[in-house]
Amino acid sequence: MKRLAYLGALGGLLLLTALVVLQGWPAILAAFAHAGWPLLWVVPARLLTLLLDTRAWRQLLDPFDPGRAAGPLFLLWVGSVREAVNRLLPVAGIGGEVVGVRLARLRIPDGTALAASVIVEVLLTIAVVYLFCGLGVVLMARLAAGAGQVWIVATALLLSLPLPLLAWWLLRHGTPFRTLEAWALRLLGPRNSVALHLDGARLDACVQQLFRERARLARAAGLVLLSYLLGTFETWYALRLLGHPVDLPTALAIEALTQATRHASFLVPAGLGVQEAAVLLFGHLAGVGGDVALSLALVKRMRELLLGVPALLSWQWLEFKASRYARPGT
Repeated sequence: MKRLAYLGALGGLLLLTALVVLQGWPAILAAFAHAGWPLLWVVPARLLTLLLDTRAWRQLLDPFDPGRAAGPLFLLWVGSVREAVNRLLPVAGIGGEVVGVRLARLRIPDGTALAASVIVEVLLTIAVVYLFCGLGVVLMARLAAGAGQVWIVATALLLSLPLPLLAWWLLRHGTPFRTLEAWALRLLGPRNSVALHLDGARLDACVQQLFRERARLARAAGLVLLSYLLGTFETWYALRLLGHPVDLPTALAIEALTQATRHASFLVPAGLGVQEAAVLLFGHLAGVGGDVALSLALVKRMRELLLGVPALLSWQWLEFKASRYARPGT
């Protein structure tokens, strides 16, 4: 799997390089010069959407952390590390969630409950992504009447929809983790560390407990949807600064279809190259010039780096500190 991730990263980097060469550095640099330093406002804007995401997670954590040992700033930090891992490291889409559970255990020791909250949060996010991307398909179809690329995305969304629906049904009505635990015991033996740390029955129970709280699920899903809608501001604001202003429905269509393409290409680490190609394609369909659209894609990468690199460094510093204190005689 790791080899596949590295191959995906290499392919994405080659694609990104080709896109930059085709559009030309001078035109891209001219667009950045036109925008100037106000582009940096996309960084605090992203922090606001991250705050909404972590408030959604907080909704799902409340039954297991009634005393709120994990406060909003702590969860915002964990959320920023989760996003940085998924967007900047060669992991296949869920690496950030694994790291997030590990870090959240600093405040909430119940790893099983944490895992349950993240599993349900991921499923809610998938549901919101389908809704958001469906709205983007409708808006883009109106902007670029009958564009084949838009209907390809719509078809892909519809064809992939049974998978999350099946996952939702299994988690709501089945016992997938108890079954996984039984397989682990049978294949690895009862003394294996994976089998020892997997409490499948309780994980199933925690997930189903959250599924029964429909009002809580609705609040969490609403916060995630609001986060995605506010994420449209980045596209709208950056295009305005880059010299090609668009209205909010157009910005939403570009953002939503870019998100759809990126989620579909989860095997490519950080969506490298794929995200840029998607912004270029859907920007073109919305009437945005290639140099401006690629500049927009690079603005998104800039924001990911400015937020993600400090988050990753803070995580690594914490891991180094923990390993240092864990050594005998230190």
